[in-house]
Amino acid sequence: MVVLAVMALLATLVVPVAEVTVQRSREQELRLALREIRTAIDAYKKAADEGRIAKKADSTGYPETLEILVEGVDDAKDPKKRRIYFLRRLPRDPMHADTSVDAGQTWVKRSYESEPNEPREGKDVYDVLSRSTQVGLNGIPYNRW
Repeated sequence: MVVLAVMALLATLVVPVAEVTVQRSREQELRLALREIRTAIDAYKKAADEGRIAKKADSTGYPETLEILVEGVDDAKDPKKRRIYFLRRLPRDPMHADTSVDAGQTWVKRSYESEPNEPREGKDVYDVLSRSTQVGLNGIPYNRW
């Protein structure tokens, strides 16, 4: 009986620790995915500012979609018109529960024209945010990271 009581006590301690470990791992995946996409968006903008990407006069220079970062664009300064790629693949939001949804649809896309406190989609992708309203271990909702 004492052995069972000790095992039950240990089980009640292990389960919360395991849950926090899993959450911490998913949060690390989210940080890495956000950093990877944001770095690719910034590289696209830099290439547009350098004239390597043809853009319209009213364009901000940010990509129109996240998929363009994977598909690539023609290098306007390269005589052979080779493509410039910014991502090998588009990471999924690890906090998005539905794995059948396309990776690009798991993110909230903020356009350059939208306010930071009220992100909304527009004609370009300036930033990405998680769709999850859950709160992270740091007390900040994932959709505000």
